[in-house]
Amino acid sequence: MRTALVQVASPAGEPVGERRRRVGDMVAEAAGADLVVLPELWLSGYFAFDAYAELAEPLHGDTVSAAREWAVRLGCHLHMGSVLERDGQGRLYNTAVLIGPDGEIVHTYRKIHVFGYRSREADLLTPGEQVGAVDTGLGRLGTTTCYDLRFPELYRALIDEGAETIVVCSAWPAARLAHWRLFTSTRAVEEQVVLVACNAVGEQADGVRLAGHSRVVDPWGEVLVEAGEDEGVTFCDVDTGVIAAARTEFPVLADRRLTPRREN
Repeated sequence: MRTALVQVASPAGEPVGERRRRVGDMVAEAAGADLVVLPELWLSGYFAFDAYAELAEPLHGDTVSAAREWAVRLGCHLHMGSVLERDGQGRLYNTAVLIGPDGEIVHTYRKIHVFGYRSREADLLTPGEQVGAVDTGLGRLGTTTCYDLRFPELYRALIDEGAETIVVCSAWPAARLAHWRLFTSTRAVEEQVVLVACNAVGEQADGVRLAGHSRVVDPWGEVLVEAGEDEGVTFCDVDTGVIAAARTEFPVLADRRLTPRREN
């Protein structure tokens, strides 16, 4: 599986139409990848809280429609990061979208753990409720978003759903880069998955600088690639056979003693 991590900056003042076109050009540079991944809320910028309501759109809106065209053009699975989704009742969500090579939406995930620390996300957005993974031509994929990295129970739930690869889109600040590295490595090892994590870069509203350092980590904790702090596309070739090999050689998941309670 050839992955492409597309690090995007979302500077204040850039028109959203121009940003959408610019990111489309960046995605085009990922030609040849099987899985292309974008960061969290790259269109609006995560910290542009005052613009959330204005920029939210339904899943058949301009941004997802453009991303579907990108996926078809490249013939790839495109995890388009996340968008501000407005549902039929007017509620807003931070929603990650996975698109197949045919341009069809194959999976969506509404961010469960909305962030409240020095952030208005928890005040403005509705938390998601559904955890799930999906079968693709690249294996069974799960997805999480940014702050979710701090909640291991979500990742264990994805394992219970059969996830082999977990994609993370993020807008993780540079001030907590050490935590980003720690959690992305830890989640890959404890769940014995390939973890593909794409983070935003640059300075956003309120002067918050994002960390970048998008990375791919295998089930043994080996960092297969790590990007820097600038915009651009970083490729990584992943032997997905390492997932089954790790789980067979060191079957820690089979030794679990505490499992989710099931209602009768």
